[in-house]
Amino acid sequence: MKRRIRYVQVSDGEWIRPMPQRGHKMRCCDCGLVHRMNFAVIRGKVVFQAFRDARATAATRRKRK
Repeated sequence: MKRRIRYVQVSDGEWIRPMPQRGHKMRCCDCGLVHRMNFAVIRGKVVFQAFRDARATAATRRKRK
């Protein structure tokens, strides 16, 4: 069974709250590039890591053709 990921569309400059689990995915609406992001609070400051998700990007771009 395929797991379908749904992306929430936001406007430029709009604040969003990422999902609490690790691996929040964010997709660019123009080019379809997908990043997997992890968020944490360290010493009272919010930090994040971003990784390109090549597999999700390829799937998105195949669907957009």
